[in-house]
Amino acid sequence: MSVFASRRDFLIRTMATGVAMVSGLTGSHAAKRDPVEHHIKIHKFKFEPGTLTVIPGETITWTNLDIAPHTATARDESWHTGSITKGKSKSVMVTRDMTRDYYCEFHPEMIGSLIVLHE
Repeated sequence: MSVFASRRDFLIRTMATGVAMVSGLTGSHAAKRDPVEHHIKIHKFKFEPGTLTVIPGETITWTNLDIAPHTATARDESWHTGSITKGKSKSVMVTRDMTRDYYCEFHPEMIGSLIVLHE
């Protein structure tokens, strides 16, 4: 086999693999990812990360690393974790119409936001 034929075969296999990968990502039957559990630390009176991208069906868990109790509460109060004491965690499942901006009821200057993607 010549060097050119070998390179040609390599390029054809590489291109076919790339097309298959792109088709799998953009096709109408693209595989959905499994639900993810996201973690937000409450540390030094901040939510870390301050902004989180999620999709409906996923879970967000807030863990308090501060001495003071905290909450994660939607601005319109449509969802909340309730009080989270030091070393404890609380979770909320993401819904399609979930309010995106939230704060701590005990410390209103603590704010966070969610970016809810719709598949």
